[in-house]
Amino acid sequence: MAPPTNKSNLQLSEKGRVLNINVGVLGHVDSGKTSLVKTLSTLLSTAALDKSSQSRQRGITLDLGFSAFFLDDVPAQIKQSPIYKSQNVDKIQVTLVDCPGHASLIRTIIGGAQIIDQMILVIDAVKGMQTQTAECLVIAEMTTRNLIIALNKIDLFPEKERASRVNQVAGRIRSALRNSRFADAPMVGISACIGGEKVAAIQKDQSLQQTSSTNIDGLLNLIKKHITPPNRNYLENDQPFHFAIDHCFPIKGQGTVLTGTVLSGSAKANDMLQFPEIGLERKIKSMQMFRKPILQIVQGDRAGICVTNLEAKLIERGVASTPGSVSLVSDAIAVVKKVKYFPGKLISNSKFHVSVGHNTVMASAIFFGGQELAAKGISGKDSDERDSGGPSSSLGGSTTSDLPHLKFDFEDDFVLQNELLETLEDEDAIDDMKMRKKNHIRKMPLNLAIIHFQTPVFCPLNSLIIGSRLDTDINASTCRLAFCGRLIKKIDPSKESENVKFYTRKEKEGVIFRLGDSYMRDEDKKVVRYEVYGTDLFGKDTNMNQFVGLKLETDSGDVGVIHSSFGTSGKFRIKFPGGTDAKEGDKLFLRYKRYLNDKSKVMHQENSLPLASSGTLLVPETKEKKPKQKKKVKSSAGCVGSVSSEGKVVSIKANNVVIVAGFFSPEINIREKIGWIVQSACGATGSIIASFGKAGKCKVSFQDGHHASEGTAVTLLPPDD
Repeated sequence: MAPPTNKSNLQLSEKGRVLNINVGVLGHVDSGKTSLVKTLSTLLSTAALDKSSQSRQRGITLDLGFSAFFLDDVPAQIKQSPIYKSQNVDKIQVTLVDCPGHASLIRTIIGGAQIIDQMILVIDAVKGMQTQTAECLVIAEMTTRNLIIALNKIDLFPEKERASRVNQVAGRIRSALRNSRFADAPMVGISACIGGEKVAAIQKDQSLQQTSSTNIDGLLNLIKKHITPPNRNYLENDQPFHFAIDHCFPIKGQGTVLTGTVLSGSAKANDMLQFPEIGLERKIKSMQMFRKPILQIVQGDRAGICVTNLEAKLIERGVASTPGSVSLVSDAIAVVKKVKYFPGKLISNSKFHVSVGHNTVMASAIFFGGQELAAKGISGKDSDERDSGGPSSSLGGSTTSDLPHLKFDFEDDFVLQNELLETLEDEDAIDDMKMRKKNHIRKMPLNLAIIHFQTPVFCPLNSLIIGSRLDTDINASTCRLAFCGRLIKKIDPSKESENVKFYTRKEKEGVIFRLGDSYMRDEDKKVVRYEVYGTDLFGKDTNMNQFVGLKLETDSGDVGVIHSSFGTSGKFRIKFPGGTDAKEGDKLFLRYKRYLNDKSKVMHQENSLPLASSGTLLVPETKEKKPKQKKKVKSSAGCVGSVSSEGKVVSIKANNVVIVAGFFSPEINIREKIGWIVQSACGATGSIIASFGKAGKCKVSFQDGHHASEGTAVTLLPPDD
């Protein structure tokens, strides 16, 4: 499609150019939305004011309706925007998108919400907040930053009580909105049709004959005051033309007319259009906006496109586009965020109703990337945060529900999540130390998801998606909308889905059983050891060569590397280049990650070794030892066996426990010796706590620590008789 030009990129009016802004009108069924649209509108489309016979028979809106009115005086906030300064805007055309209000028509409501810039929420002032009112608020938080609340049917209040009753209703609405971004949304009391829907229903034709109303000028003043410049990408760069079709019908002698909204790009007469869902291309014959011929349409415009040689029955809703710019999507990566009102957790591989444009199909979602996006500082704004306006982006801008345009990189690593992360405040869920900083914590973080559409859909990239549980009972007062997102990359499920680098974190735990020589570290004069010995990480038959070079951490965060095996029982030697002050019995951690699609199951580690630091060897003072005389220890009366005062350490256990042999012969009942004092050659004092096996060995606990190693001599100090 041809890029827009400064001379013809907006609809021409008699004096200047017209800027179109799409305003959705949403609310609970029978709140008076269509009556309000009729009261405001001066232009009607072919699908306005419940045109279908079925809608008139049932007395409710069943499909999207489109009409418009003009703001002749351009508001000051529009005049200050880039779009006004570059395009010489003379008038503002407000296109009203009348959405159904019945809970069973949520698919249509979602489809309409995705093509709007701003929203008017219509609330029955007599009934107040209702189920669909709340659901419409959720949709508003996903799609817009600008909301006006119209409290309709105030004429049903007695005139003397009207002002106080309206204030009471407004107070209750404010209370209900206090935790939403629309807590300070402008609000006005009106009556779109005095007498209610019965009066409006009497007027069966589509003419715009005037009905009695109350304070419509007050609503118009709010619209003028709070309407904001729409987000339009065509001011920045060329975009492919994407047109969301909502109605299609033939005109005899002219061709087939497609009505809809321009999602991106621009088009003019004689441009080629592709209809990807039916595999056809046709040339644009002519275009209109509300029955007025126009030269060109651009992003955000509501228009009718006439083409020839196209059977109208082939298309009901869908996308028309620049040839080759829209493809069939069966799997895609999306950036997503949970709807905070949805109850329960969003579990990976669960199925949802996913709406894209006017299509709603079943799809499954695999969630990932919440931690990684937060680590990069990419996060959605907390949905409790109140907005002061600004451009909405349902038509493809970067701020829709705070869902940014991202580029997905297959080289990035991602933790595979069991569910969508709703918060990153739990530090147990954050492995990267950088992410533990407060400035990386968000209450409603962004996640990534692989979306698998059970029925593939034609849609442009960067389309807004909404995941729902529409099988929920419509009479239940619970939110059915689960998450919103933006499609950022189409993927081939047979190839690229396996290229996403999912991994899981693993951790194994061992213990230090022996210390190397002591050194005084030169840089801080601290006593450290550059070599220790560990156990309990590997089995006796483990081939230790495959683990040499892996990094281990102590409780205090010192990082060392497995240097070699030590003996043949799964023990190993660890070198600490920077030194460590760990003690015997302290824990050692082997932390690594393993990629799900890596058949070799290689251990990948992210921690790095510190720089080597030098130190001075500490030689222990040698004292002249007097020859010891063996002390004879009497065994308990009536016991068979012998007790010796000398033994040695044969094994080191965790928590300052050692195994000692030599004190007792196998016949001795060691349970009777529990509490006897044991002293090591290095001066540490412990006590017998239990027997160990049947060979006369016992467990000795040194509560204050010890420096013993295997072979260290120990002395038994039995109690006095």
